Amino acid sequence: MSIEFGRRSGLYSARRFFNLSVMKYFFPIITIIGLNLFSCKGIETTTTDFTPEHLFTKGIEGPAVNSKNELFVVNFREEGTIGKLNMKGKAELFVKLPEGSIGNGIRFDRNDNMYIADYKGHNVLLIKNDTRDVKIFAHEPKANQPNDLAINKEGMLFASDPDWKNGTGNIWRVDQKGFHLLESGMGTTNGIEVSPGGEYLYVNESVQRKIWRYDLDKEGNISNKTLFYTFKDFGLDGMRCDTKGNLYVCRYGAGKVVVLDPGGTLIRTIHLKGEKPTNIAFGGKNRKRCFVTLQDRGSIETFKAEYPGKDF
Repeated sequence: MSIEFGRRSGLYSARRFFNLSVMKYFFPIITIIGLNLFSCKGIETTTTDFTPEHLFTKGIEGPAVNSKNELFVVNFREEGTIGKLNMKGKAELFVKLPEGSIGNGIRFDRNDNMYIADYKGHNVLLIKNDTRDVKIFAHEPKANQPNDLAINKEGMLFASDPDWKNGTGNIWRVDQKGFHLLESGMGTTNGIEVSPGGEYLYVNESVQRKIWRYDLDKEGNISNKTLFYTFKDFGLDGMRCDTKGNLYVCRYGAGKVVVLDPGGTLIRTIHLKGEKPTNIAFGGKNRKRCFVTLQDRGSIETFKAEYPGKDF
């Protein structure tokens, strides 16, 4: 070995030792910084308009997407209606609800039958697939509303039922036999969702700013009530899960949708143009597009999610 080669070899070894030493101590720090910079929590997404403003009334709600990738939203141009939109945002009147009925949350079962929470008539309404015939699926005069709906893979329905005046609320399971009270004396129950595996039911209290998680059995009974997340300000409205169990929560008054992972950690914030999001649904290509209804704008905003919605 020549002296020159030996010097270069020694220099290379010294540099390699220095580089390895630096990486040994600083790589964990660099990794942590990188993860924080590129984690979902650090990403603050913004939305784009899907429809013009004031296409819907201030009662804009729903929303839900069927297997044909058609989006349905209540109170299209006037109260007591349901609008249908394609994935380009073109809207048309789908149905007018019976006199005295005003819709709120919408859900589809696996056969594309549509269920509508009729808060004015104290009903859950049913429109069977490929029809526009509105029927009463279940009625409960003792219910305050209902407000929003959730559905599991077996087609079992759950309804939130707030009493806004008194700041209280209930949870119901709903089937063809009627409304079955699961819990009463809660706060203002609003957003409601079933986890992808069907093992949990999430319910939020809008005024109290709390999200509760329940164990959910195959018969639709709830147990083991656990506080999942608490917010310090603004209100809460509709919620939906993706296939990974992340929970998308509309922050009414805050102009945001936030994403909570199954462990209850806030991992993403989506900033809206409007301040009063009422609900959210998944649809579009690969079912990764989110549609958010905005009360103050009377319109729908959209953004892309990382994972598809769990209902598909």
